[in-house]
Amino acid sequence: MMHRNHLILTIAVACFLVILVIEEFAPVNVVGAYGYVLPILLVAILRNRTLMLVTVLACVVATYSGLLQPTKPGRFQAAVINRSVVAGVLLLVAYLGMSWEERKAREAEARAALAQETENLLKANAQLVEAKDQLNRSERLAAVGQLVASVAHEVGTPLHSIAWHVQALAEEPALTSDMRKRVIVIDEQLTRVVRIIQDLLSSTRPRQPQPKWLPVEQVISPVAVLMEPAFHAKEISLTVVMPEHLPLLWADAEKMHQVLVNLLANALAATPPHGIVTVSVGSRPVSPDELERGRRVAEAMSPLVIAIAVQDTGCGMPEADAQKAFEPFFTTKAVGKGTGLGLFLSRETVVAHGGDLSIESELGRGTTVTMILPGLQTEPAAMA
Repeated sequence: MMHRNHLILTIAVACFLVILVIEEFAPVNVVGAYGYVLPILLVAILRNRTLMLVTVLACVVATYSGLLQPTKPGRFQAAVINRSVVAGVLLLVAYLGMSWEERKAREAEARAALAQETENLLKANAQLVEAKDQLNRSERLAAVGQLVASVAHEVGTPLHSIAWHVQALAEEPALTSDMRKRVIVIDEQLTRVVRIIQDLLSSTRPRQPQPKWLPVEQVISPVAVLMEPAFHAKEISLTVVMPEHLPLLWADAEKMHQVLVNLLANALAATPPHGIVTVSVGSRPVSPDELERGRRVAEAMSPLVIAIAVQDTGCGMPEADAQKAFEPFFTTKAVGKGTGLGLFLSRETVVAHGGDLSIESELGRGTTVTMILPGLQTEPAAMA
């Protein structure tokens, strides 16, 4: 802008000097004095009242300076009148030019102000939509709390009874080694159920995960061992593809256990007999958004993430259902088969770890749910 203003001012000065020289050589021809209109219009573009006043004064003085040149006898009075007319025209042009440019400036300022107001309104509207979404979410979470409180009350007593019988069974002397392992698994899962109910009871004030850097195998393998009998019973193949020397995973083992059990349970329910469910684990370079999100909770993370994908060959779902899969209480299962809270709570857990949970599904071809979590490079990673 400064360069433009300097250029315009330079051209205006040059025009003024050229016309002044012409006036010196042909002072009787007052038509040349009308040329001072050009520098006045150029200066008007700069929208500077002080500069315009100086320019007009200079042009008027230059116009009347032609009277100092010798004229024919009896023509002096006519020259004064003619140059006074020129001076009047110059003053009028200066006034109109400045008025026009100032009007354009006011219109530009008004447009800028309108654009700013529009932007503010759009921001306010976005904040209103966000507040509305938060209110809806709070209402849904409140409903979750009421639902879980009633369920926990009803489930608590039979759980205690089952736990007592499991403990008594573990003390039986005739228990074989294989049976004892199964009893231990049952006891651990009962303890998990109690903790899950306690977490759900505080779902309106979710317990924040307490993650740490863990080997990926420590998170994946126990879940695969736990779920394998259910897959075997339905004649579904469960495969875990996990390269060696993976980076460490930022995870609360108990929370990730819940998430993976839920994802595998969904895959089991959606896959027909003789189908295939694959858990694929790998690492890849982190994106800028993933790095920013991950380092909010795991400052030491390396510039890479761990991707855990659960892929099934089940029935899949329409795109409209896939887009709503993470909404609370949304489920494609039959009444009484699901609450619609599993994926919602799983995503909340993963996001609290600084990661993300996404879903891709194609009707008739299966579903893939991918979990992204921060990673920490300790050895050369197997990049997938």
